[in-house]
Amino acid sequence: MILLQQRFLRDLLLFMLVVLINVYLGIYIDSEALKKNCFPYETAFENFRDEEVSEEVINSFLYDSEPMEESDITEQKIKSVKYADFAKLSEYLAMYFALNNTCSDSDLLEENISFVKEHQPEKFERIQSKIEAMWTDAVLFPVGAIENEPGATVDFANSWRQSRTFGGDRFHEGCDIMASVNQRGIYPIYSVSDGVVENIGWLRLGGYRIGIRSRHGAYFYYAHLSDYAKDFQIGEEVKAGTLIGFMGDTGYSDTPGTTGNFPVHLHFGVYFDDESGKEFSVNPFPLLRYLKSL
Repeated sequence: MILLQQRFLRDLLLFMLVVLINVYLGIYIDSEALKKNCFPYETAFENFRDEEVSEEVINSFLYDSEPMEESDITEQKIKSVKYADFAKLSEYLAMYFALNNTCSDSDLLEENISFVKEHQPEKFERIQSKIEAMWTDAVLFPVGAIENEPGATVDFANSWRQSRTFGGDRFHEGCDIMASVNQRGIYPIYSVSDGVVENIGWLRLGGYRIGIRSRHGAYFYYAHLSDYAKDFQIGEEVKAGTLIGFMGDTGYSDTPGTTGNFPVHLHFGVYFDDESGKEFSVNPFPLLRYLKSL
């Protein structure tokens, strides 16, 4: 009888030990899986490209600590960084995109960001650094006012991924800033950032265009210009606010100088290179909306 009791206790202890080991292994496996999958890169990447984020969310991320006052915006309409925290904005947006645009609570995002930085820092930095480059380097709206023409305005909507057919079915890789006065050569176009001229000249789709690489790696693309402000050279450095040309309607032709295939406007695009060096575009609409508000 005693032997049976001892055997029962021994078997019970072994059973409990096995259960505890299985529970521990389950917790360990779940924990490791959580660490491995805490930053779904592909989800974050696609949402980063689409930039489907409201103005309210952007402002809440930018001015999380203190609200921005009108007096903190310079007369030149270049954004103040006194309160706007673009490093924090980039972290919040990277996590917001990874969570499929479902969480905008800064406290919850902070918790997730801390966990991700500990366990998936490289994946997080790939997205966060590009967001920060775009928002930090762009400091002013690309289209300026026309002297003595107060009625000449511009307007733009989110035209990202809209269908385009010239040159084959494709989606729109930027944002069109439309002129209220449909006249080429009167709206000044300025560089939104410091940077280096990387491409210039005629493109079949973009007409007279210029591409400027900012100091943190964002490639800002200006297309359909009527003409250039000067004879820019590849490799030439420019400053934010440099006059680069004038709004036009060039493009949609293999013949340089072709105009009239669409209304006067500026096509503004933002591009980055991925880890393999392949170029990809990002929706510039939220950035333009913010810059225009300054």
